[in-house]
Amino acid sequence: MATEIVSDAYSTEPLLRRRIVTAFSRGTMRTDIDCGEFGTLTTDEPVPHGGTGMGPSPLQTVVAALCGCEAVTFNRTAAEMEFGYESIAFAAEYTIDIRGRMGNRSVRRHFQTVRLEATVITEESEERLREVVEETEARCPVFNLISDAGVRLEARWIRRLPETTG
Repeated sequence: MATEIVSDAYSTEPLLRRRIVTAFSRGTMRTDIDCGEFGTLTTDEPVPHGGTGMGPSPLQTVVAALCGCEAVTFNRTAAEMEFGYESIAFAAEYTIDIRGRMGNRSVRRHFQTVRLEATVITEESEERLREVVEETEARCPVFNLISDAGVRLEARWIRRLPETTG
């Protein structure tokens, strides 16, 4: 028998994490999603699009997941790189060509573009922010999922100094 000790950071074995989500729809546009210990959420379509308007659209939730994933990844990366910041605020938008979801197979059925704007409140330099952002985008699973799908992904990161009181 041999004992091996390695650091996770240098392990060649995959470090897989499994999460389970279940979803149910009663033959409508609305889907209730159970994320287990993390609670539930509902996706739907707006009333003018045949839904009940009880939640964001599935595409909106993908863009929301991008914002959340970037925030988590930025936070972890900033901690590792000893980058101080007060907060980060996101605004995101997407475009789609609805002909694709209406059955036209010559048109991409998912996003045409996704634009993300992140405002980071920090006293750190713009260059330090650039370093953290570069590493964040390299690591963020949702950012890379959208990018790898061939979507034109445009990200704008804004450095804003903290407001002084007094």
